[in-house]
Amino acid sequence: MVEEAEESMNKRKLSHAELHFVRVTPVTCWSFLRLYTHDGWIGDGEATFFRKENEQRSVAERLIPMALREASIEYPSEFAAQHGPSDRIEASIISALDQALWNLHAQSKGQPLANVLGVQRERIPVYANINRRTVSRTPVDFASSAFAAVSEGHKAFKLAPFDEVSNEICSQGDGVKAMQAGLDRIAAVRETVGSEARLMVDCHWRFDEETAAVLNEAAAEYGVYWIETPLPEVEANIPALVRLRKQCNALGIRQAGLETSVGWASLLPYCEAGAYDVVMPDVKYIGGLHELDKTVAGCRELELQVSPHNPSGPICHAFSLHMSAAFTAFDMLELQFDESPLFEELVNSTILPVHNGTTALLNENGLGVSLLPRLLKQHADRPVQIWKA
Repeated sequence: MVEEAEESMNKRKLSHAELHFVRVTPVTCWSFLRLYTHDGWIGDGEATFFRKENEQRSVAERLIPMALREASIEYPSEFAAQHGPSDRIEASIISALDQALWNLHAQSKGQPLANVLGVQRERIPVYANINRRTVSRTPVDFASSAFAAVSEGHKAFKLAPFDEVSNEICSQGDGVKAMQAGLDRIAAVRETVGSEARLMVDCHWRFDEETAAVLNEAAAEYGVYWIETPLPEVEANIPALVRLRKQCNALGIRQAGLETSVGWASLLPYCEAGAYDVVMPDVKYIGGLHELDKTVAGCRELELQVSPHNPSGPICHAFSLHMSAAFTAFDMLELQFDESPLFEELVNSTILPVHNGTTALLNENGLGVSLLPRLLKQHADRPVQIWKA
């Protein structure tokens, strides 16, 4: 019996790893990490980091051989916990490794990942990010994207409408004038989705405090649910973010942010100061499930909501679904709406059906989806990298 147990453990050890880059659109490239065991199991993780693929390859050359030597399927969080990332590029590779290890761990238990972690909800509230779908940036085109999302069962919507605004323009005193085109886009979407739908506005760190305060007043007229990342997220801006949040709350609006943060410690100063109502950790950048757990627990203690940032590929989406099912402090999950048919084709699964603003939890073992090698090869942006244990 001891020999059989040892043989089984050896089979479940990692045999090799692959890093794939998949070209989705002229501007979007998804990054996927695959871990293989000696007995043929595959754990997928996602590391997508836009326009940083070359840097990711370099970091992967250092980290993945270490993971093949040290990482354990039985204790999937140990590697990420022991090799905390120093920046977001490192975090993307470590987070992908962590996802793949947890995927394999759940498969070894014969359960969906959410079941291993503890299911809090069977259906996940989601919102449609219509931004990347809208290539032409007119109000009419934003309205068309919103209508398409409504037709697919969505009840909540997000756009990033302020293409003309920048920190430099705001510093020159022209921010209010520059944001008018964005307000026209918001108005068109609001008219399309109706007065009862949740409508979120992403500012992509483009504003200064004075211009953001004017935006908040205008956004209140359109019944905006939250304003996201109005200012650059540096600690010097925390007092301004606190003031803007108070203004938002007085207008019936929430303030959201921190999607690029690495580790709970980097979010903590903002959360303790009261800069945001909604915290948006991204499973690709946070640094592993153990850091995500810290973030959710910390947000629950501070009475903040968690809404995962999730504008990427199908593996990140699947992992985020399982996390969202297990979160105790949860608002809703972002879903990148209709950027590419590869989102579902790449995993040969209909993982996006939305009914009345929610989507179902995936019930297969592990993540419930797996990448298709044929399509990984067909849409490869560059040659696959392979490491052997």
